[in-house]
Order: sequence, then structure tokens, then C-alpha cells
Amino acid sequence: MSNTELPPGWVTVRLEDIAEVRLGRQRSPKNHTGDQMRPYLRAANVDWNGLKLDDVKEMNFTDAEVETYRLLPGDIVLGEASGSPREVGKPALWNGQIEDCCFQNTLIRVRPGIGIEPRYLLLLLRYEALRGSFVKGARGVGIHHLGAAKLSSWPVPLPPLAEQERIVEALEDQISRLDAAVRDLGAAHRKVSAFRKAVLLSLVPERSPDSWEVTTVGEAGSIDLGRQRHPDWHNGPEMRPYLRVANVFEDRIDTTDVMEMDFTGVFERYKLEPGDVLLNEGQSPHLVGRPALYRGQPANVAFTNSLLRFRARPDVLPEWALMVFRRHLHARRFMREVRITTNIAHLSSKRLKTVEFPIPPLEEQKQLIQRCEELMTDADALERGLERGLGRAQSLRKALLNRAFAGALVVQDPKDEPASALVDRIRAERASSGKGARAIRARRPRKMAGTTKPEMAPAPSAVASSTPHTAIQQEFEL
Repeated sequence: MSNTELPPGWVTVRLEDIAEVRLGRQRSPKNHTGDQMRPYLRAANVDWNGLKLDDVKEMNFTDAEVETYRLLPGDIVLGEASGSPREVGKPALWNGQIEDCCFQNTLIRVRPGIGIEPRYLLLLLRYEALRGSFVKGARGVGIHHLGAAKLSSWPVPLPPLAEQERIVEALEDQISRLDAAVRDLGAAHRKVSAFRKAVLLSLVPERSPDSWEVTTVGEAGSIDLGRQRHPDWHNGPEMRPYLRVANVFEDRIDTTDVMEMDFTGVFERYKLEPGDVLLNEGQSPHLVGRPALYRGQPANVAFTNSLLRFRARPDVLPEWALMVFRRHLHARRFMREVRITTNIAHLSSKRLKTVEFPIPPLEEQKQLIQRCEELMTDADALERGLERGLGRAQSLRKALLNRAFAGALVVQDPKDEPASALVDRIRAERASSGKGARAIRARRPRKMAGTTKPEMAPAPSAVASSTPHTAIQQEFEL
């Protein structure tokens, strides 16, 4: 963003022009013990909600190191690296909760200078992190590193101090309302999930009517494990598509990422037929056994040993089998049969075969299947409406933040001291201290009336505080 695009009184500066940017202290085994043990923050302590201080570690810091790495009220700490692009640069505000607390090199500290509202800078940095700006061009393979040098040169649209405070007040107010709406949508989504579970438990009850046959999965049909993957079969004369656990969701097969391998001589053994039910053999414990019905798409496809295939006997409708397995999934029945290795739960075919399987008369199966489809269709419609609401909330949030940092959220006051004067004062202070860019004095952030701490509103996925009674009413174009 260039200065010509900004309102009068605004300037675009590098972050290092208005704040000290410093990488934290590296950990070393020799610092795990000592007579000057001090608390320190690391990336695990920074959350989209703010700071998580229930597990703060300690290491040895000399007095000189404490002076360099101590956190002061108004400091902002950002995650320096993450394996998840969305987590890179995730920031939080330090309010002085722990005395003489320092920070590790998994974090970068940003210390705003005089005339810079820390909450404005926090909101801006969080906006950049949420939209993935920090991860673009990030260093590292697998782990994305932001780097203090890159952050130091980050462009910052800077308004006058008074306008910074107005922007913070308006953003916190509007974002809190959005978060309240997102929270309500999340609660409604959980109710829909509870409704689905109630439908399945009602239509496939734990105690079956006397007219039903109660047998086992192994007696109700055949169970087969898919083919094991092997590097030797990545290429070959009979390449075929196959489904794996990543393709099988509850009552849905995702065909956007179907892989292939060589099935020379064995394809017919592993080929899926319409009506086959696939269940996750290996998953997290609460998702193991997650089932989906194969309805013929994609065609001529096989499956791997991360899945189990159930093929129903003639008097069991495939749709009924799917209902039974979905019922067991939601009732956590499969969890009683799993074995866990390296945090992955496995449901062997041997154990699955012993799980109970109720079978109503054929005509009753058809009636129950129809009733289930009707109720699940209603649930699907509700869920689609909730997803649209969440999408609109995200769009409104993006529009709100875009307007805020383009100078279009609140009105400008020509009486405000221009931001260029703030930058000049910071430069003058650095020059007088003789310490260059490092010499920026931290100050306690000003609190808005009625607030208890100068923290910003939570991120989109966070649980927000209650909705404020007053708000600045504005419309935002999407």
C-alpha cells in the first residue's frame, strides 16, 4: 500500500521504523538448570485467543539476558515458525501477567514505540497472519519460518495515534459481534450433529424389537481388508485408481484426490462394487470405523488396507448396513474394539466381525431407510444454511479488516497529529539514545473505558466474549 492510497495523515512505514523487532533467546541444554531460572514464553503459549499461561517453562537467564529478553506490557509476541501455514506469525499481546518473563527463539517480539497503539499493531499483525501473508516466501522445508528480518521490513499502514485508538475501538466492537454470531452458528451446528446422532440411535435402537434378527457383522456379510500399498506398485502395467482413508468420510466419498497404483493380477479381488460399505480401518479413535457407501463413483476403483469393505448378504440392504455402522460410530461402539498404535486407532476385520448387527425384516429395512433419508435431508439443509452463514461472517470479517487498514473504517479528524510526526519522534528518540533501531521504549497500552485488559477480540475460530451493548453501525461491501 503506497502513501497515495492512504487518507491524509497516514503514512506507510516498515515495522522496524516504529517498533523494535527481536528474535527470542535460543534454548540450550546448559540453560536447563541454574541459579537464575526465569519463566519464558514459547510458541506453544501463543493462541488465537491470546496467551496460554498454564504451562510456562523456565530456563536460566543472566541479569543481562533478562534485560534483553524480558517482556514488558504492550509487547507483542508472534510465532516465528510452524508446520501449518495458517499458524505462522500468530500474534498475542503481553500484559505483564508474569514478572520478569522472557521469550524463546520460537517467538519474535515486537515492541511498539511511543505513539503506537499496541492493540492497533496487534490487530494488523493478526490480520496479516490470518490471511496467510506471513507464510508467502517463508523459509524452510516442511516448517515455515517467518524470520525477524522479514518481519522487520513488513509494510505497516500507520494512522495518527487518535485514529489508531478509534480503529481499535471500532474493530473490537464489530469483531466481538461477529464472533458472537460465529459462536451461535457453531452452537447450532452442534445441535444439528446431535440431531443426526439422535436419528440414528432412534432408528437403530440398542435393544432391537423381537421381530428383528440380532447377529454379528461377520454373519451379516463379508469383511475384507484392502490391498497394502508398496513402492514397487507405484508404477506398472495395470494402474488403477484406489480409495484410501483420506477419501472416506461419513456417508460421503471424496473423489477430489484419488490416487493410483499397479493392481496387475489382483484388481478383481480389490475392486469395489456398488453397494459396498467402506469403513476406516485406521483413524483417530473417535473416527475409526467411519463408514461410507460406494455407489459406483469413481468407476472401476479398488481400495487399500487403510479401509475395510463390508459386502452385505442378500437379505441385508446396503443402505441399512450403512445406517447400522453410522449408529455404531456415533455411539462410540467401534472404540471398544480398537487397538491403538502410535496414536492411530485400528479396527481389525477380526474385531469388526464380532460387533453386533441387527437385521429387521426386509420391508421394515426399506421403511427405516426412507425415514432416515428424510430426516438426514432436513439436517443437510440446515447444515448448508449454517455453512453459508459462516461464509458470510468470514467475508464480513475480511471486509471489516480491509476497510480498517485502508483508512475507511472510521472518519478522519483533520485536527489529529499526522502519523509522520509519530515516526519523527521515534527516530529522534533512537538518535538521542544512541542505540539505533533497538532503542524503543515500551509503554503500558491504554485501556478503553469499560475494559479490564487491552487484548483484542479473538480470532474467527475462538470463543468470543459476550456481545457489547453498543456498537458503531456500519455497512461493509463484500
